[in-house]
Amino acid sequence: MPRKPDPTARDRILEIAAQLFDSEGVHAVGLQQIIDAASCGKNTLYREFATKDELVAAYVVRSRDGWTAALERAAQAASDPADQLLVIVSDVAEQTMAAEFRGCAIYNAHAEFPDPTHPVNKAATANFQLMHESLLDIARRAGAADPRTLADRIMLIIDGLKANGAAMGRTGAAPAAVKFAEEVIHNALQPISPA
Repeated sequence: MPRKPDPTARDRILEIAAQLFDSEGVHAVGLQQIIDAASCGKNTLYREFATKDELVAAYVVRSRDGWTAALERAAQAASDPADQLLVIVSDVAEQTMAAEFRGCAIYNAHAEFPDPTHPVNKAATANFQLMHESLLDIARRAGAADPRTLADRIMLIIDGLKANGAAMGRTGAAPAAVKFAEEVIHNALQPISPA
């Protein structure tokens, strides 16, 4: 009698893969390692994810949940959109200062799969676009004189934290990034003076 498919297998495999990818890097983790850690057979893994690239792309898409959670924390922490932007940067800085931080899943995957036609690169790029659109929306609601520039600058600060966060945290520079974000936000809320 054939076994019934496990409806939780996809989530379990993805959770285990995420833990392994986060701790060791995407290219360093093999499918057999995921199969062993998830206690599933090859057939189960390949039924849920036809290729490793498909699994990695799903992992990158899943990492959007972290950004969504950061937006929710910011909205709960502050009603003023300008303050929400600062909360988001502070949240990212705090994450990057954690001892176990090995880089952002999205940024790491984007760097490991530089071909813009690759599904993992496409998933990472979609995440970057989502992040930027979220920041642009908040910048508009904050009343920034030039919301796009403010969103771009906050994104650059976040990029710096996520790309260099471990080093910045160890050198104490992450709080400086938050202070810089505060200055950028303050300046962006000033009216643009005529030339």
